[in-house]
Amino acid sequence: MTTELIVIILALLQGLAEFLPISSSGHLALAQNIFGIEEPEVAFTIVLHLATLLAVVIFYRQTIIELACELKYLPGLLKGGGSLNRLYTARSNFRFLCLICVATIPTGIIGLLLKNVFVELSASTLAVGLALLFTGCVLKISSVKSGDKGRDIAEMTVKDAMIIGLLQAVAITPGISRSGMTISAALLRGLRRDLAAKFSFILSIPAIVGALLVEMLGGIETSFSLFEFALGFTVAAISGYLALTLLVFIIKKNSFGKFAYYCWTVGLAAIVWSLL
Repeated sequence: MTTELIVIILALLQGLAEFLPISSSGHLALAQNIFGIEEPEVAFTIVLHLATLLAVVIFYRQTIIELACELKYLPGLLKGGGSLNRLYTARSNFRFLCLICVATIPTGIIGLLLKNVFVELSASTLAVGLALLFTGCVLKISSVKSGDKGRDIAEMTVKDAMIIGLLQAVAITPGISRSGMTISAALLRGLRRDLAAKFSFILSIPAIVGALLVEMLGGIETSFSLFEFALGFTVAAISGYLALTLLVFIIKKNSFGKFAYYCWTVGLAAIVWSLL
């Protein structure tokens, strides 16, 4: 298998599975364990993460600009010249930003404390298969429970954000989908479908940035060429954007649970493979 083909496979796994609720880490682990594809170097992993980060930023650029504008209130709050509760209650974008910060906390803490455990799980095809079965079950349950109507950002609570953040932390486990867990948690909490999708993917930004920082601590030496970096970045960015666009459309159509069948199929195949 040529290096260019491996680059394309890894980039597609990252771009598609990062946003579709099928677990990019799980698919990467299966590719390594079953097909003998070596784990990508830290530098290449960083490039792929930057590509998917770019996809989110482009897709939600207007929302990100609006959230960034809310930062203008921080100096006043730090100086005691404003009311946090008033801003949280009156400004939906400020509330959204605060809830993103709340949901990020569990992921950061659990990710740092249990990083080595998650790395060990990625070496087990059986563990990844079981995790995919779990992902499928959560997807199916959330699709059945979600209705056409739901709570908007004005009605979203800190408890909602904490639960979504905890499920995102659980999704560090290879085979458990980050987008699947966070969107399912939001739907099960009774949030609107469009809000569930937007909150999940905006929440992925600090998660991806945090993962990048952790990976950079391991060094960034590489044997990949500049062309291979560019190829991987381009494939991951384009496939990631397309996957994000597709998933938002699917969520609005309430077809989110259909991914459960894919997760169950791949999960069962991985379990059978591990037992052979």
